[in-house]
Order: sequence, then C-alpha cells, then structure tokens
Amino acid sequence: MDKTILTVSELNDYIKNLIDCDDMLAAVYVRGELSNYKIYPSGHHYFTMKDAQGALKCVMFRSSASRLRFRPENGMKVVAFGRVSVYPRDGVYQLYVSDLTVDGVGDLYIAFEQLKEKLLKEGLFDERFKKPLPRFPKRIAVITSGAGAAVRDIIRVLGARWPMAKVIVLPVRVQGAEAPAEIAGAIAYANRHKVADLIITGRGGGSIEDLWAFNEEIVARAIFASEIPVISAVGHEPDVTISDFVADVRAATPSNAAEIAVPDKVEMAETLLSYEIRAVQALRREITARRRKLEDLASRRVLVSPKNYLDDKRLLLDHAHARMAAAAERILAARKHRFAAQAAALDAMSPLKVLGRGYAIARKADGTVIKSAADVSPGDKITVRLQKDAFSATVSGAEPI
Repeated sequence: MDKTILTVSELNDYIKNLIDCDDMLAAVYVRGELSNYKIYPSGHHYFTMKDAQGALKCVMFRSSASRLRFRPENGMKVVAFGRVSVYPRDGVYQLYVSDLTVDGVGDLYIAFEQLKEKLLKEGLFDERFKKPLPRFPKRIAVITSGAGAAVRDIIRVLGARWPMAKVIVLPVRVQGAEAPAEIAGAIAYANRHKVADLIITGRGGGSIEDLWAFNEEIVARAIFASEIPVISAVGHEPDVTISDFVADVRAATPSNAAEIAVPDKVEMAETLLSYEIRAVQALRREITARRRKLEDLASRRVLVSPKNYLDDKRLLLDHAHARMAAAAERILAARKHRFAAQAAALDAMSPLKVLGRGYAIARKADGTVIKSAADVSPGDKITVRLQKDAFSATVSGAEPI
C-alpha cells in the first residue's frame, strides 16, 4: 500500500474543503458565552465562545460587525449565526460570524440599555440642562416624515389651538439606516439658521425597530446640543426612546406634543375675558370709592360755603392773636419785674452808694486800691475818690486806729 505524504498546507486545505462542503456547518447557530472579545484597528472582531465543556474561536468581519445594534462584552451570553471553516495558515477551525444576538433578550433592548446607561453617566438626562419652552412660540419646526400621519396630526392640532404660530416642516426619514443622520442634521440645521424658537421631533407608533432611529446616539446628542428647546414625540404613550430622556420635554404622542407646544386659543380667550371682567370690576370699585370720597368732600362746609369757612378761620386767627398778645404781655411784665429786682440788687451793691454815705476810696498812683496803712509810705502820692469828685494828697504818716 502506497503511503501518501501530504504537506501541512495540503492537509489543512483538505480538511477545509471537507468542512466547507458540510451543509450543516455552512449555516449554524451556536449558543455560548463571550470571552476575550477584541476589536482590531481593521474593524474585525475576534472573540471566543465557550460553555462549561469547550471553547470555539470566532471572527466577525467589519462588514457584519457594523450591523450590530449593541456593544458585545465579555461574559455576555449570545447566539451567533455563521459558518464553520478552517483558517489554513493556522490549521484551526473557527466560526465566521455574520450575525450576533443576545441570548434570551433582544439585541435592540441591550443596545437601548447600554446607550441609556452611557448617556445617563455623561449627564445628558439631567434636569439642570432642560430648557423651558417658550410660552407663546412664533415659529415651530416639526422634524418628522413629511408623508406620515404624525406631521398631519401636529399641524392639525397646532392650527386648531394656536393658529398664530408659523409651522415649518423639515421632512426627514424616520426609519431605516439613513434616518438617524437625517434627523440629527435637521436639528442642527434648525439651530444653525434659527428657523424656529421651538422644535418638535418624532413619529407615529410602531415596533421597536420602527422607532429605533430615535434610540441612536447621534440623534440623542443632536437634541442635547440644540439651543432651541426640543419636544420629543415618538410613538404612543407606552413607547419610550432615548430621545425622550434627552429632550427638554417628552410628549406621549405627536398630537400631545402639539398640545404641549402652544396654548389653547379658546382657553386664552376665556382667560382674557376673565381678566377683562376682573379689571372692569376693579375699575367700578375704584370709581365707587372715588365717588364716595368726592361726595364726602362736596358735603364739607368749606366747599358748601367758602365765606363762612373763611370767617371761622378769621375768628380763630383773632383768637390766636389775642392769646399771643396776652402771652407776650405776661412775659414782658415778668421780665420787667425781674429786671427791676436785679437792678435794685445791683444798685444796692454799687460803690457809689457807699460813697454817698461819706465813705471814700483811696488809690495809689498806679490805681491800686489802698486797703491798709501798710500799703503806703510817707511821701506817696494818692488819689481820694468821693461821691461826686476826688482830690490828690501826699501821705505824711500813718496812725493806727
């Protein structure tokens, strides 16, 4: 029996052909846990799927990986679909994955939760970043499908509630791969050109796949970056998207968004009417109070008979004048009496009175009053002051008394 000797490459190619011809291995689903997940600069994903008994090498090329809705992580239980083949260079077989889903949970749900957690940590949902809606918007930009029921509902409700507002429709696709970029671009356009002072974006109801454009990160970041307040109106009331969390206000439906965006003209008319009624009532109360005050003033004597009023005031003036004159006389008399008493006391103390009783005042030449004989010496010139006149003398001596 001849022995056939194969090279390593020939054997690997032979095994590869065997596996590639197996219909079962050409399209197989494999359940397992992700391990050693790596993304290379080329965009290809390399990882291992394992269970309690074994492991399987896997590769997911960039073209397939670009369709992933979620971010694969180590430890995540998944179901992979693809084909089994041999990589001849290494001589190992591996699963070439074309689709990857989370086991037991939809990949869209996982993608939703992952993005929600990421944006929550970044603060895109914080209330402090929510902008207030304008009370009376003049221009409203509606970013949705131009042919859908949502835009018709929004225009109908806006027209019924507040026809003064101008509605500007920026039509975009709201479903499909191109939708997220178009929605984000329309929001950026509205801000860049200041086309409105309020934005409503959303669409009608549908499955989670239909609404997925509003769960994309590019749309969420465009809403967060918008300087114009944004109302998110996606699907029906139970539907919740990432856009709802980021938007300044979330509406249950597109029609509800229109109701939130503008006041109701009927309610405003009723409010204005109530204000008018209250203003008229307040004005009437003021007029009544002023009329009563005018009647009170008109009944006063000064206005009924001004001359009598002046006569009364003249009598009061005379009476005040008499009282003031009497008070002045009393004060003057008291001061005269006080002056006389003080003058008498001063007169009694006057040196002239003393001189009138025969006394005299002797002064030395320098004017010093002589109080005793010791103040002078024989031969000193002195002046003697009498009551009416004076004379000079020379001291000849001093005698004790």
